[in-house]
Amino acid sequence: QVQLVESGGGLVQAGDSLTLSCAPSGRTFSGYAMGWFRQAPGKDREFVAVISWTGTSTYYADSVKGRFTISRDNAKSAVYLQMNSLKPEDTAVYYCAATTTWGSVRTMMGRNEYRDWGQGTQVTVSS
Repeated sequence: QVQLVESGGGLVQAGDSLTLSCAPSGRTFSGYAMGWFRQAPGKDREFVAVISWTGTSTYYADSVKGRFTISRDNAKSAVYLQMNSLKPEDTAVYYCAATTTWGSVRTMMGRNEYRDWGQGTQVTVSS
């Protein structure tokens, strides 16, 4: 099991950028695909982006395509979510998640594919 720790959340204005980071506690990401999900108040947790273990494949939710970029540095055991052109509707708690599986975008969008989760970091975008 991998313990994940997110950081980088905060309060920003619409149009600003923010970068979230996720790192494991106690071990590496070796062999894991890494995803980002988010949950707004009163809503279900939704898929944002995922990156394969090698970093060669990525999937994004339609709502963030062109604005968010997921990346990873396996040497540093870190995963990042670069968020540009932020909108008030991006306000949510953002969670990092890990999985040893890889499949279609439909598969990787499912929360049940991910076994390990972080505690989340709050992102608030004011209008």
